[in-house]
Amino acid sequence: MSIQTALQRAAATPLLELDKVSIAYQEATGSRRVVHDVSFSIQPGEVVALVGESGSGKTTTAQAIIGLLTENGRLEQGAIRLNGTDIAHWSSRRLDAVRGAQISLIPQDPSSSLNPVKTIGEQVAEIVNIHRRLPRKQVQRRVLELLTRVGLTHPELRARQYPHELSGGMKQRVLIAIAIALQPALIIADEPTSALDVTVQKRILDLIDELRQEFGTAVLLVTHDLAVAAERADRLLVFRHGRVQEQGVTAEVLRAPASDYTRRLFADVPSLAGAAAPRLNLGTQAPAIQVNGLVKDFRLAGSGGKSYRALDQVSFSVQSGTTHALVGESGSGKTTLARCLLGFQRPDAGQIIIDGTDFTRLKGEALRQFRRRIQLVYQNPFGSLDPSQTLYQVIEEPLLNFEPLGKAERYRRVRELFERVALPDDLLGRKPRELSGGQRQRVAIARALVLQPRVLVLDEATSALDVTVQAQILRLLQDLQQALGLTYLFISHDLATVRQISHSVSVLHRGQQVDGGTTRDLFAMPGSDYTRQLIEAIPGRHWHAAQPKSEDAFHEQ
Repeated sequence: MSIQTALQRAAATPLLELDKVSIAYQEATGSRRVVHDVSFSIQPGEVVALVGESGSGKTTTAQAIIGLLTENGRLEQGAIRLNGTDIAHWSSRRLDAVRGAQISLIPQDPSSSLNPVKTIGEQVAEIVNIHRRLPRKQVQRRVLELLTRVGLTHPELRARQYPHELSGGMKQRVLIAIAIALQPALIIADEPTSALDVTVQKRILDLIDELRQEFGTAVLLVTHDLAVAAERADRLLVFRHGRVQEQGVTAEVLRAPASDYTRRLFADVPSLAGAAAPRLNLGTQAPAIQVNGLVKDFRLAGSGGKSYRALDQVSFSVQSGTTHALVGESGSGKTTLARCLLGFQRPDAGQIIIDGTDFTRLKGEALRQFRRRIQLVYQNPFGSLDPSQTLYQVIEEPLLNFEPLGKAERYRRVRELFERVALPDDLLGRKPRELSGGQRQRVAIARALVLQPRVLVLDEATSALDVTVQAQILRLLQDLQQALGLTYLFISHDLATVRQISHSVSVLHRGQQVDGGTTRDLFAMPGSDYTRQLIEAIPGRHWHAAQPKSEDAFHEQ
């Protein structure tokens, strides 16, 4: 074999290749196959995205590559080749030499992926010490280099801190530092930005891309965020029910999806579909919500009486029957404002007027009864429902707390709401664990509506859901608003969704309102640099803007 032929063959060998991989889980009822005959490859320096809804098999496939399937998971058939060598059936001990050195993982949840009792420096040093025997000072120097490389300020301080002392974005940067410590050939990024604000998300994705270009590292991006995949991946693989629906160059798949499922999936992504904001028709009636000069301070523990101003003279009004969005990064004051609106915290100054009543002046039983007019739908449908209650009991409970209704009337009200949120009656006797995420959020919405409130506070109510389920819940919320005349306060860091559902917006930054107005005007002519940065950071918006309307196949359908 000539040297030229050998080089050609080496160049043709993918960094990673999966060949007809099938994976099953062993359950009480027997073996259940969850991944079916999956084949794809990744070349050095390439970004390949696995996209699809929860349960589609994408994370299971990624786990199998690095030998991290759960105890009841097993590779039934197929090959997983790393640089031409099949590692599919290697023992965990043998794979230890590969993990970190050749393939690294950036896990999804930065809050649960770091050891809470070890410093950041110790955890970064650990990966270096496992694979390389270096003097202690050299390891410490490498740790500081890595923390600096991923953009953490004051790396010496960060190395001494514990995970709870860092923000979510900072913790994710630490995980990236660990992942790149040994300059691996492949990084598996499993939903690396799903829990982050849009601007932090952009910075993290930019960082991964910079590292890829610098070191020639390939990236396997596992995500349900199709907008992120559209903007960042060279190639897409669309998963559904453990099978690859289609795969190809990202731009080609987006312009002309081959399967109906892929077309529906893309059509549900607000930033890809180019959804326009609903129009705000100004009425003469009094606003449903009016916030005037709201101020909220928190005392800092151990600071000698110093305080932190979470809200600083925030004012806005919301027209009855419309949706007003609160947007901003973590720490901007969104949640504090919502807690004041719900009566969980009292502002230090200002007014909150709901349906003409100054909410801030109410106390005791008057406050408790007034809370019926404003209800909350939480972010996480998996944690907001009592697992010991049936769905009927979940929805009925507010009636038992507030209204002396007979059993028959309570049953009628619960069934009516169950039907209104498009859930079948035969689920009423089931427990939350038996439902999907979208079904659970429908139950949470029904529970919030059972007291017939005028206002719903939706705290990131769709952020934990897959894109298709998210679209279904947004349509349900719009239908309920039109049918019942509801007013929504929609708290979100997802500006693409905000543009799709909200009539008006307030932008918060470090406790201050830096922008506000109708959604259409704000997106067309943002009034602050901060708002422009938020809009610029929306994943997928640049891809959509660049496409000729006639070629936007999935949007036209």
